[in-house]
Amino acid sequence: MFRVINDRGLTRRSFVQGGILGVGGLTLAELLQAKAQALTPNPSPNGRGEQETSVILFWLSGGPGHMETWDPKPDAPDIYRGPFGSIATSVPGVRFGELLPEQARLAQHLSVVRTVRHGSGDHTKSNHWMLTGFEGPAFNAPDFRNQKRPSLGSVTSRLRGANRSGMPPYVAVPHLRGGTDNFFHYAAYLGGGANPFVVESDPNALEYRVRNLHFAPELTFERLEDRRGLLQAVGEVQRFHDRRTSDLGEHYNRAFELMTSREVAGAFDITREPAAMRDRYGRHTFGQSALVARRLVEAGVTFVTCNCVPWDHHGTPPQLETEIGARMLIPPLDRAIGALIEDLMQRGLYEKTLVVAMGEFGRTPRMNANAGRDHWGHTFSVLFGNARLRMGQAIGRSNVRGEYVVDRPFTPQDVAATVYHHLGIDWASASFTDGLARPLPVIEHGEAIRELVR
Repeated sequence: MFRVINDRGLTRRSFVQGGILGVGGLTLAELLQAKAQALTPNPSPNGRGEQETSVILFWLSGGPGHMETWDPKPDAPDIYRGPFGSIATSVPGVRFGELLPEQARLAQHLSVVRTVRHGSGDHTKSNHWMLTGFEGPAFNAPDFRNQKRPSLGSVTSRLRGANRSGMPPYVAVPHLRGGTDNFFHYAAYLGGGANPFVVESDPNALEYRVRNLHFAPELTFERLEDRRGLLQAVGEVQRFHDRRTSDLGEHYNRAFELMTSREVAGAFDITREPAAMRDRYGRHTFGQSALVARRLVEAGVTFVTCNCVPWDHHGTPPQLETEIGARMLIPPLDRAIGALIEDLMQRGLYEKTLVVAMGEFGRTPRMNANAGRDHWGHTFSVLFGNARLRMGQAIGRSNVRGEYVVDRPFTPQDVAATVYHHLGIDWASASFTDGLARPLPVIEHGEAIRELVR
């Protein structure tokens, strides 16, 4: 059970131990660097005044089948159509896969881009492509885990910061593990301060606790204060020798503020939600992660990734057949997204919050001999939801077998530019300097999807 047991908003179970705030996420110093940068969000770069906007990304690592989700082909031969039928949606002429009844009911509040493509069937390249906008290293390359560009969330963290002082700008829930080649959610050359704050705990579990915000049993307030003083003293000694270390004093102070914040702890505390609301989202990892994401954006977090895995369903053991994998993952995802959309609308948050669901690619239109689908980057779908964008559309058209784009191809950079547009980030002119002092653009060739943006 998630507990807050004293007047400073802290529990006594630890996520702090040794100054580490997240496995694969922020160190204590890096979190404080991010928090120091987030205290005053940057003015909206394009003048639209959108500092309060946020993004919830459902990341479907492994690649969901477009035929089973948002681009079914009911008139295709069985070997292409697959094991499922399609259903009508609330938008005339638009059909979704039969396992998406909630999204079909809410389709007038959603838009699907059906023709994203990058042409790759490589998990590693494609994960990097969709999470950053830029092609990544090949799976068999020596540097296949080397992130070359910052993720969408890290760019947001650096350029926008948090929507509310004291909150982390970029959070991942429940973790960033699992899936296939799920490596590229981080900051690259932007530095650790723009990495995500990783929850590392399943909000559907009885033992759920955000270890990042808990003290170890042996770590009293007095010892934490002593630790902070020691770290500051070390910083004073080293500040003339190491520029990075010289910045840590303020960062440690900010991290201390984060850990002692009742507001931050409360934002992650899903037990404050009524049981009926938790039931509405679904008592599974996807649903409860989506509910945490809503709590976070409502509290002032700018970018939340819900890591929903694994979708790599080839049919060869240990990977699942398409039918088994789809029945396991699509219904909870559908319920989570449906509940989130309605919840955001009822709370007046749907104009400010962009919901995106995507994986690194789609699946082969033709079923393989093992009742599965393999990797396919020639056309696949990305779901968008937001009250300020143009909803109620299926944008782009693939051919009757779902193999290739017939009309309106889009790139990963177009997807990224649309996300940045919503956030008020001037993606056309923003750039960062990498470790070699080279200016690298946030977006190089893409543009916001004109059918969506107003």
